[in-house]
Amino acid sequence: MPTLPEEEVHRHRSVAESFGTDPRRYDRTRPPYPEAMVARIVAASPGPSVLDVGCGTGIAARQFKSAGCTVLGVDPDPRMAEFARSTGVAVEVATFEDWDPAGRAFDAVIGGTAWHWVDPVAGAAKAAQLLRPGGRLAVFWHTFDLPHEVADAFAEAYQRVVPDSPFRIERSSQGPDAYQPLFTKAVQGIRTAGGFGDPEQWRFDWERSYPRDEWLDQLPTSGALTRLPNDAVAAMLADVGSAIDAMGGTVTIPYATVVVTAARS
Repeated sequence: MPTLPEEEVHRHRSVAESFGTDPRRYDRTRPPYPEAMVARIVAASPGPSVLDVGCGTGIAARQFKSAGCTVLGVDPDPRMAEFARSTGVAVEVATFEDWDPAGRAFDAVIGGTAWHWVDPVAGAAKAAQLLRPGGRLAVFWHTFDLPHEVADAFAEAYQRVVPDSPFRIERSSQGPDAYQPLFTKAVQGIRTAGGFGDPEQWRFDWERSYPRDEWLDQLPTSGALTRLPNDAVAAMLADVGSAIDAMGGTVTIPYATVVVTAARS
């Protein structure tokens, strides 16, 4: 699992705004969120108006729209915003901290695999200002546990090809436990900002199997790879592909999607 130093994640703007390199690939390969998660957030919110922070290509936004919500997205990358608009999602281009809500209020503020790019205190404080009484802040991430063979192949290839990268590549420490510092930072930001009840964590477990080429198609959308030259990415994909081939050509990933959430008091 590639990670940046927790205390500096939201300051890495060049990484945060690099995912629009190939928005079609991002949208095609990134998995959606569990429908049970979407339903629980909608049920716990006082109304259907949703602001999606760091909406990207609109994966989560489209799911919330399908659940009956009215969704506005905010994203700093105009390429991601353009793609999201092409799928029917309304998007305004800005970082959340600098975005002007123009007096609008919302029943829920969500962030799918994006809140770590937002200042955790400033973001929570702004969400509190935007939410109606009882409105819900709900930010969520996919966590997953790669088979050791695949994780090791990726870590070894990455360290060989990009030895000076700021990303830390974890081999075996994956899944929700590895992401807990990120969740804790979101919780601390909510508590420090004030204006919310006690934060909670919700967890949704699921599993997905990927044929070799499908997993390799998704891998370049990782922030650790989005800014690398094509030959470096190709070298890493070759090593990871060989590891999956040795496992029979398919990799099964156990996921846990974790939500950090609190209601506006």
